[in-house]
Amino acid sequence: MPRAAHAASCTAAFALLLAGCAAPGGITEPSGMGPTEAREALVRVLPPGTPDRSGWAADVYAALATLELPATPQNLCAVLAVTEQESGFRADPAVPGLAAIAWKEIDRRAESAGVPKMAVRAALALPSPDGRSWGERIDAAKTERQLSEIFDDFIGMVPLGKTFFASRNPVRTGGPMQVSIAFAEAYVQTRPYPYALPDSVRREVFTRRGGLYFGTAHLLAYDAPYDKFLYRFADFNAGQYASRNAAFQNALGVATGLPVTPDGDLLPRAGPAPRGETERAAVALAARLGLSEAAVRRDLQRGGDSGFEKTALHERVFAYAEQLDKRKLPRAAVPRIDLQSPKITRKLSTEWFAQRVDERHRRCLARITAPPEH
Repeated sequence: MPRAAHAASCTAAFALLLAGCAAPGGITEPSGMGPTEAREALVRVLPPGTPDRSGWAADVYAALATLELPATPQNLCAVLAVTEQESGFRADPAVPGLAAIAWKEIDRRAESAGVPKMAVRAALALPSPDGRSWGERIDAAKTERQLSEIFDDFIGMVPLGKTFFASRNPVRTGGPMQVSIAFAEAYVQTRPYPYALPDSVRREVFTRRGGLYFGTAHLLAYDAPYDKFLYRFADFNAGQYASRNAAFQNALGVATGLPVTPDGDLLPRAGPAPRGETERAAVALAARLGLSEAAVRRDLQRGGDSGFEKTALHERVFAYAEQLDKRKLPRAAVPRIDLQSPKITRKLSTEWFAQRVDERHRRCLARITAPPEH
C-alpha cells in the first residue's frame, strides 16, 4: 500500500475508534421472558372468565417493561397475585356499601371542619354538572372512580367543597391493584409516565394500564434486601421498606429491653410530633452505640429509602442486639399492623394480606412454570 494511502487508512481507523469510544454504550442484554412468551404465559394463568385476557396480559407486560423490570415468572406472578387479591381483575372494582361509606366520611369531615350538617346537606342537594344533585350522584356511586370524580367536581365547582375538603379528595386508593393515589402522584415526579396522560394522574390510576403500572412500581420498582416475596407483599400493604424497618424495630427491642411495636414506621407520620416509641428506644440506646440523639434522628429519617440498612444506627443496633441474644436476627419481618379502613368490615392485618397474596403467588408460579397443555 502506498505510504500516503496507508497513513489515510490509519487516520480513518483511529477516527472510527475514537467515535466508537464516544458513542453510547451497547445494548443491554435482555433478561426474563420476551413479550410474546410473557403474554402467552399470562393469558394461560389468568383466572378463567377474566374478560379481555390478552389486554390484561399486554398491560402487565408493559408495566414491567417500561419500569425496566424483567418479566420473570416471579415478577409476573407477583403482579397477578396482588391484582387478584385486590380486585379480582377488575380495573375499577365495585365496593359494597360505597355510598354509606361516603356519607359517613362527609359527616366526619363536616364535624372536623365545624360545618353544620344542614349546610353540607343543602350544598349536596344542589344540581351537579350532569343534572343530578351531588347527593344523588353519591347515592348512585358503585366504584371508587365514580366517587373520586364526584369529589373532584365538588371540590372544583362548589365553594363549600374547597373549605370542606381543603382540595384533598378523600378517595385515596384505586384501580386493579388498589394502589395509593398519593404514591402515583409522587412517582410521576421522579419518572416520566410512559403513556399520554389525557387527564390527571389520579384518574389514570383508575384505568387498567395506569393501575397496573403504578401498582407494579409500588410492588417491585425499589431495591429491597428481601429473600422472599412475602415481604414485598407486606410492603405493598404497609409501605415500601416496612418489612425491613419492622425487623430493625424487633432488633431494637432486643437491644433495649423496651417494648417496640414492629409496625415499620420509624418516625411518627404527622409532622413534628413528639418522639415515637421507636425513636425513644433508639435514643435510650444511643450512648451505648456511640451515637448522638441528632445522629439517631438523622438515621431514622432514612426509613423510607434503600440506604437505611447502611446507616450507623441500623448496623450498630443489630450488632449490639446479636451480641446480647447470641444469635443472628432476621433482617426482614412482616409488620404487625391491624388494618383500618371504612371498606374493611372484619378484623384484618398486614400479615393476613401478605400471607393471602403469597399463597396466590405460589399457586401462580406452579402454573406458569408448568409445561403448556396441548
